[in-house]
Amino acid sequence: MRKYKLKLKKLYFISVFTLLFLNAFAQEIKSVKITEVENFIKESKTPLIVNMWATWCKPCIEELPYIIDEVNRYNSSRGTKDSLQLLLVSLDFEFAFPDGISKFATKRKITAPIYWLNETNADYFCPKIDPQWSGAIPATLFVNNKTGYRNFIEEQISHDELIEQIKSLVK
Repeated sequence: MRKYKLKLKKLYFISVFTLLFLNAFAQEIKSVKITEVENFIKESKTPLIVNMWATWCKPCIEELPYIIDEVNRYNSSRGTKDSLQLLLVSLDFEFAFPDGISKFATKRKITAPIYWLNETNADYFCPKIDPQWSGAIPATLFVNNKTGYRNFIEEQISHDELIEQIKSLVK
């Protein structure tokens, strides 16, 4: 019986430690309105990629790893963490906020900032990102306020196209 109690105690402490460890590294998901996203874009001092996606969207999930990798590769080549910024704007349903999105990000080791767009009227928020946006995802906005560069792509972006977009963005 004593061995059994010790095993239970050990299991309890391991479980608690694991939960604390996972929560310490969980991605914080911020709920925002479209005006906050607009302000983030307008105030960006560095080239910026804004990717609209959702955890249930297969093409979104397919492109996320190479978007993240290319942003990290670009920043590493410049010796800085934020020469090129990435903002992930989740269009997940309300029931996924914040836990579902956070678990998705933690599982995939996503460290880029994630905003959950707390809006339901696509006719209102889509044109604030781009007048041509129908609301389909994935969708990616490339913005460089210093040079005036702005390009919007409403479909899954290929890895090669992403590299070309980054080259145009950072000129």
